[in-house]
Order: sequence, then C-alpha cells, then structure tokens
Amino acid sequence: MNSFSAAQRNRVTMLDVAERAGVSKASVSRFIGEDRALLSEAIARRIEQAISELGYRPNQMARGLKRGRTRLIGMLVADIRNPYSIAVMHGVETACRRHGYSLVVCNTDRDDEQERQHLALLRAYNIEGLIVNTLGHHRDELFELRSEMPLVLVDRKVDRLDSDLVGLDNPAAIEMALDHLEQRGYRDLLLVTEPFDGTSSRIERVESFKAGIQRRPALAGTVVETCDRLTARIKTFLAQPGPGPKALFCANGIAALAATTVLREQGCHLFDDVGLIALDDLDWYPLVGSGITALAQPTAQIGASAFECLLKRLRGDNGPVRTLDFAARLVERGSTLGVSR
Repeated sequence: MNSFSAAQRNRVTMLDVAERAGVSKASVSRFIGEDRALLSEAIARRIEQAISELGYRPNQMARGLKRGRTRLIGMLVADIRNPYSIAVMHGVETACRRHGYSLVVCNTDRDDEQERQHLALLRAYNIEGLIVNTLGHHRDELFELRSEMPLVLVDRKVDRLDSDLVGLDNPAAIEMALDHLEQRGYRDLLLVTEPFDGTSSRIERVESFKAGIQRRPALAGTVVETCDRLTARIKTFLAQPGPGPKALFCANGIAALAATTVLREQGCHLFDDVGLIALDDLDWYPLVGSGITALAQPTAQIGASAFECLLKRLRGDNGPVRTLDFAARLVERGSTLGVSR
C-alpha cells in the first residue's frame, strides 16, 4: 500500500509513471487506453506496479477529448423539482452507468434564459448526445445541437425538430381514466392541469380529455389550470349542479398536489364529497385519505429507453425518427370508490 495523499496523487503525471516503470510515455498511454494488448506482459506488469506505487489516476476527461470522445451525455430538464423529472432522470442515469457513460444534468427551472445558457454550457462540455425534457423555446439552439450530435426528446415535442421522442401514450391514458371514472359512477369531471406554456404533453392530455368527454354523452367535463384562481374554480365546481357525482382528474403530480390542497382547505371529506384520479403515481398518494387512484407512468423505463435510443444513434443508426409511447398502469385506491360502494 502506498502512502501518497490525494493531493500528491493528483500531481502525478503519465511521464512520472513512465520514468518509474522505465518505459516510454506512449507505452503508459497504451496501458491505460484501449491498446493494452499491444504491450508485452512484462512491460504491462511494470507499468501496473508503477501506477500502484505512485497512486496515479488518469485524467479521463483529457483522454476523452484527445480521442474526440468524452462519454458524457447531457440532459436538459424543465423543472428538477418535478417528481416526474427526477424519476425519468434516474432511469437515464442508471442506463448511462450500465453502458459506461456519465450524465450531466442542467435544470432550466422553467426559465428561458436559463435554458439558453445551459444549452451553451452543455456544448462546452463536449457532450456526445443530449436528452431534452424542457420547454423547447430555444428552437434554433436545439436545431443547431441536433446537427452536431444525436438528440432525444422526453415527454415533450419540439416543433419541426427531427428527433426520437420517448414518453407516455397520453390519449390512451386519458381514455383509461375516463373509462374508470364512468364505470365508477362519476358524471361531472374537472380536469386540473398546469398551464400549457407550449408543453405538448399537457396540450395533448387536455385535447384527449375534451374529445373523450364528447364521445361519452353521460359525462360533462371542464378544464382549469392550476394558476387560474384554482381555489375559486374548484369551489364553484363543487357547488354548482351537474349531471351527477363529481370527480377531479389531475393531469400530473403537481396538479394533484394543488387540487388536494384546495380540497383540504375547503373541508371536503376525502373522498366522499368528490372523487379524484391523477396521472403519475407519487409516494404520497396512498397517504391522502383512503389513497389517490393513479395512472402510473413507467418513468424508469422511459428514462432508460431515451438513453437506449440515444445510444443507437451514437452507434450509427441513421434510421427514421421513432416515437416510443408507453402505456400507463391504473392503480386503484379509495379516491374513486365512493360512488360504487
């Protein structure tokens, strides 16, 4: 065991290793690179011993840049506080590690200027590919990056950007929720969504909800955004007469938290006065009342698949752009059982 400190190890160079082993610097480079098989066993043993004695740690970033490869993948997310973003990011990072890549994550915090700065930063890091889950307001920068490297979109489309897209089958998920609510006896529905802000998945869910209501004459449906006087809108919805039992349909986890908070503040008996179903399945859903019925997204699979798409492109796949839409899974809890009991 050597007694070198961390600071000393950081100062050790490839030349130091070569001199200790009595070999050329090129031989050391081959040993720590991909050409170790070109060295004799005796030279390889001497280099290995010198590395151990000196505590040498190769600069992987510098070596990657020299060969034109960094094995870095960039990921741009709109809001890292969103549980969906965290779960998908974990799926991406796990897949990256499995294939020997590292993930650089930038959070735009739903701010256009932050998005612009982070896109420039990711380019400076010489990433090999980019996974994007953000507002997509800086299309020119995204188009430019797409011309330089593979790019995969998660959950949200960017108009005219020719890239693979991985996400939820939103129309099918909305149909599943409407079928469930109708079967449970709910007739008057309020869809609670975050503001559209150009987010394709939110728009798609709202459009699917409206179309689904039109196909079901027994149901009535209204849409409200979380920032649109939500408390007053939910209070009015609960008080006004309708075609039958009422239920809230929350388009994601953030909308579910906002709606549940309002129901608590209004003193509703969860979930006797109103039903509730939500997209995403978050850890706190089972803890509210008798539990919130959820449409669970396979977030780990979405994240891993986004990286797999990117990896195929990195390995030279020039096939047509693909879209991977994953199915939601219905998790029934007490929030949608009130009418049928």
